[in-house]
Amino acid sequence: MASSVGVDDYALTRVPDRARYSWWSVAVQRFGQISALSQFLLGATLGFGMSFWDAFLALTFGAVILEVVAIFVGIMGAREGLSTSMLARWTGFGRAGSALIGLAIAISLIGWFGIQSAVSAKGLVALIGGLPEWGWSLLFGLLVTAIVLRGFRSMAWVAYVSVPAFLVLVGWSIGVELTQHDLGALMASAPPGPQLSLLEGTTLVAGGFITGAVITPDMTRFNRTVGDVVKQTLVGITLGEYVIGLAGVLLAHAVRSADITTIVTSSVGWVGILVIVAGTLKINDWNLYSSGLGLVNFVGTVFGKKLNRGVATAVFGLIGSVLAAVGILDQFTDFLTVLGVAFPPIGGIMVAEYFIVRRWRGELDASRARGEIPASSPNWVPATLVIWLVAALVGGFVEIGLPSINSLVLAFALYVVAGKLGLVRGVGSTNPATDVVSARSL
Repeated sequence: MASSVGVDDYALTRVPDRARYSWWSVAVQRFGQISALSQFLLGATLGFGMSFWDAFLALTFGAVILEVVAIFVGIMGAREGLSTSMLARWTGFGRAGSALIGLAIAISLIGWFGIQSAVSAKGLVALIGGLPEWGWSLLFGLLVTAIVLRGFRSMAWVAYVSVPAFLVLVGWSIGVELTQHDLGALMASAPPGPQLSLLEGTTLVAGGFITGAVITPDMTRFNRTVGDVVKQTLVGITLGEYVIGLAGVLLAHAVRSADITTIVTSSVGWVGILVIVAGTLKINDWNLYSSGLGLVNFVGTVFGKKLNRGVATAVFGLIGSVLAAVGILDQFTDFLTVLGVAFPPIGGIMVAEYFIVRRWRGELDASRARGEIPASSPNWVPATLVIWLVAALVGGFVEIGLPSINSLVLAFALYVVAGKLGLVRGVGSTNPATDVVSARSL
């Protein structure tokens, strides 16, 4: 019965060459993630608390962080054809550690799913009415869930329609509002709200998509070449941050508000419903898709059960819609700040292991040639968990520099040092095919 729910989409195996897509098919979805309503909201948050040029610098620094992380982990995903949480088993975290990553990613993305659904619901209530905000949250969440149940192919087709529609409507929104203001005056104007520092702004930008950057393998495992990963990352993140982010900055200065509904309704009125729906749809489907993959790995690892991705998608879709209804949007800024320091260490450790330490790289290479996953994986890698914790704490509490960079670089450096000192060692061994821990780990 479970297997009849949705498409499993190679949740626990490598994506075979025959199931890969052209770089354009994947790039449209990557651009759709960045050029989404959340990026508009992020730009408005920056514009409300920063001058135009300070916000430009924050977007630039944040984009560089995201691109570096996304390219390196994305290359890993394209080469191995594995999702982030599965790949983590052989890139420093081990079987149990990868389950923690899967759970952490799943919880974070459910939060994002709730944020996006709440933004949509708030706008739909203002523009249409009919249902209370919680009702629109549930309705929109179930719509996205239905799309994600059909897997990558269904999401690609939605991207072909929703991404161009969103860009056209945002262009209209910008044009209508900005024609009523002097562009030079807006760029030179003081922020209308409480001031954000450059460090805070950069952390918001990097934190706003750092989870998306870390889980890039979930998407790039469908890429055919390393070059495709680089192209889609540079195009998607750079254009998304600047085009949509800076538009949000200017509109926040024009409308003197960070509220996305106020911005949309003040510029294009009822057409704003299309902006909200198109702008939320493309990022929310990936939030739900990756959270489902993380849950599949967690359940298989901890409980030894092979959970169908469709079932995981349905469960998390309902949970995320409920979170939207109870008002998770109110914690938007704090949520981004936490993400900005908690997730970069994951990417730093995975990149350090795969490209430099290479403790389990040979096993990945050998099994890739056979189109399989390695015959075994370490159960725990204690040094990795310590490094992850230390790097996250430094990113959260050390006020010198940028938290995201601090935690990312520190995790990378500590793992490389630990590898050179021979401290990166697995504890126990597990057969991924059965998820049964061997006697050596007992």
